[in-house]
Amino acid sequence: MTIRPSLSAFCATVAIFVSAGAAAHGATEIVKPNFEQAIPNLPGKSLVAVEVQYPPGAASVPHVHAKSAFIYAYVVSGAIESKVNDGEVRVYHAGESWSEPPGARHLVSRNASKTEPAKLLAVFVVDSNDKELTTPVR
Repeated sequence: MTIRPSLSAFCATVAIFVSAGAAAHGATEIVKPNFEQAIPNLPGKSLVAVEVQYPPGAASVPHVHAKSAFIYAYVVSGAIESKVNDGEVRVYHAGESWSEPPGARHLVSRNASKTEPAKLLAVFVVDSNDKELTTPVR
């Protein structure tokens, strides 16, 4: 599997901004590349998947996804608290999922538990030339 520079940049961006927020939250998320593939019948589009592990009490900084990125999020284990755009804060448990439209503002993304870990698989359908899959909200 070849990880393209934008996926590496995504992981590096998340790591930098999450570590900056670590002091406030006490724990950080761990983002691991999972899959990356151009979509043959959708020229210019790629499928990118990342695994996001949340230790107990860990949270992501609020962020905006790429304008081209449609995202499917699936909770692999534990429970994830999430708020996208103007939607309500909701807790998703293992086996549950949600989607996010292109350009979504992900204002809350955190482990709903202070004692148990949680894991999320995020699958992006994104323009192949998008370099940043996520940027922090300022």
